[in-house]
Amino acid sequence: MWKRIRTITRYFFFFLIVLIGAGSAYQWFGVREDLKSYTPVGKLYDVMGRKMHLYTEGQGETTVVFAAGWGTANAYVDFYPLYKGLSSQVKIAVYDRFGYGYSDSTGKERSIDAITDEMHELFRISGQKPPYILVGHSLGSLEALRYAQRFPEEVSGIVLVEGGSPEYYASRTPLTIIPYVERALLNIGVIRAFYQVDGFAESLASERNALKLIPDKLKEMDRQSTLIKLADKDMTAEIRQSRKNAKTVLAGNKPLTVPVTVLTADYFGKLSQDKAWMDNEAGLPSWSTAGKQLIVPGTSHYLHHYRPDVVVKEILALVPKQSE
Repeated sequence: MWKRIRTITRYFFFFLIVLIGAGSAYQWFGVREDLKSYTPVGKLYDVMGRKMHLYTEGQGETTVVFAAGWGTANAYVDFYPLYKGLSSQVKIAVYDRFGYGYSDSTGKERSIDAITDEMHELFRISGQKPPYILVGHSLGSLEALRYAQRFPEEVSGIVLVEGGSPEYYASRTPLTIIPYVERALLNIGVIRAFYQVDGFAESLASERNALKLIPDKLKEMDRQSTLIKLADKDMTAEIRQSRKNAKTVLAGNKPLTVPVTVLTADYFGKLSQDKAWMDNEAGLPSWSTAGKQLIVPGTSHYLHHYRPDVVVKEILALVPKQSE
């Protein structure tokens, strides 16, 4: 009997190894094909010895800079629902941190000061004109707040779209297991295979309103970015350092003298079920001498995919009068 069990076990592991090898080859060839049409929508700039991507559009004297949340592979696609309402009145600038979108991966330190140094250099060499309105989603709140601490003369206002507070992130142990599992599933072709299943892409984007406000062409860009960049080494390092980065922000200047608008999702009436998040969101306006919070009904974490009109309105409210 034990001989039979050993034989079955050997066959099982042999089959598993073959399956993993086939999946890895499937992913490798898939990435090669995706890269043929994976063209930056903006421009690439040399920043700290690597290529960093920036997309701009619109007109006006004020530039609104967008910082995507952690793990959002394509920032351009993510903020797309806001462009139509903004581009006729302000200039839009959407950047990819290293390891995201069309930017290179670096393997370098992902401290909050390194990230804001890269932002600052990117804006300088690309010819952006401060002061900026910074819009940060989720973990992007840390770079928005830190940038305002380090370069106060370059910031005129901040909008945090479901942005977590530094206090919140400083009190949480980073879930670093998540990117490692995601990367493993990606590397052996599991996620690419699931994309062939009807409804998978929409399910994966359930917090983004199933991408209902995103045109098909951009959905394909989002798929490519996910299958190329998901759980990139820079993304993984970023979440690993999130607690330390939050503590760096906490040690900086507070309150800021620029207005900070906090937009919080009501999670379809279930916000109170996560008391820690709810309380920290309520405390975020204290980061400014002119802070305020607005709880937006009928929304989830990617609030801008549900109520882009509200986000646009609050951004434009911070545009200086002379720029209108």
